Amino acid sequence: MSSLHEQEQPRPHPPHGEHGRAPTKAERWTSYKKSPFLPACVLVVILAAAAALFAASYTYSMANPTPHNIPTGVTGERDAARRSAFVGAMEKALDAELDLKHYATRAAARKAIDEQRIFAVLDVRDKGARVELDVSSASGVSVAQVFSEAAPVVSKKTGIPVTAKDLHPLQSGDPRGLAIFYISLAAVIIGFVGAIQLSVHARGLNPAERIAFTVIYALFGGFAVAAVVDWGLGALDLPFVESWLILALTMFSCGMVFTMFNTFFHRWAMIPTWGLLVLVGNPASGGAVAPPLLPTFVGRLGQWLPPGASVNAQHTAVYFQGHQHAFPFLVLAGWGLVSSGLFWFWRHKHPGGRGTQPLHAAAV
Repeated sequence: MSSLHEQEQPRPHPPHGEHGRAPTKAERWTSYKKSPFLPACVLVVILAAAAALFAASYTYSMANPTPHNIPTGVTGERDAARRSAFVGAMEKALDAELDLKHYATRAAARKAIDEQRIFAVLDVRDKGARVELDVSSASGVSVAQVFSEAAPVVSKKTGIPVTAKDLHPLQSGDPRGLAIFYISLAAVIIGFVGAIQLSVHARGLNPAERIAFTVIYALFGGFAVAAVVDWGLGALDLPFVESWLILALTMFSCGMVFTMFNTFFHRWAMIPTWGLLVLVGNPASGGAVAPPLLPTFVGRLGQWLPPGASVNAQHTAVYFQGHQHAFPFLVLAGWGLVSSGLFWFWRHKHPGGRGTQPLHAAAV
């Protein structure tokens, strides 16, 4: 009976029409491209690559700092044979070439340190019978350290007594000289993360409003960082207004860098932003490792990027007051103005705004 009952059950109809047809490979690909799985898979690949690049970038730049070409002042008996022997022995101990710059007086050499044109001074005394070594931890604690460690070795090898002095020691709350790097890093990251949050939570902002709010959160954020580090933790005694404005300018520049990339790359804007500011900019900034100990190209490139310019300006403001340079401010302002200009000119491409019709670039 059971087999007879099974025979009486109606058989399913074979598939028919468009709904019954198996999708083609092209249709499956089209469906996959419209699904959330494609960007998710792309992100898996990108994040894995970013993790590898992040580790490689920081390890290559900072894991094994090695002296390269160190600008060093020389004063005293210029032609003394013992001085030449001492310099040669110092280069061998450092395993680096000293870019020697000769100064007529020790005062002139120390002024060059104040202006951060050199990192140390070798003052040859008594026809090469002794050498006085001036270093500057504030110029780069890692450079001062390698000089200080090499000096006793060279003194023993050459028989020339060496006296070392630190002209610009670090503040007691920042014994490793990393606090400036950290506050600059905070300004860089919060700068572009703030722009990301504006694009997510305040998508309807029009171009002028977006720039205005970037300025506002940069000012508030820079003030908060400076206040916490100086007044709250006492880690650094900052020239408050100058440090605040440097942090604010850094935040604004980095925020507008993301906004510019968002105009052209939309949801993928984080990739070039992260690459420029974090993968390349931060390890090349000279904040954690002084530029003479970075790979030569990396150290030079870093000064032209917002993180390096921020560290440079902040470093001079804290430790070399009265010797501030215009260059880092021009770099930060340049990135901010160029990014703002490109965003404004192509604002009709930006995914934000609340206009009823797409905005078009103004006619020339």
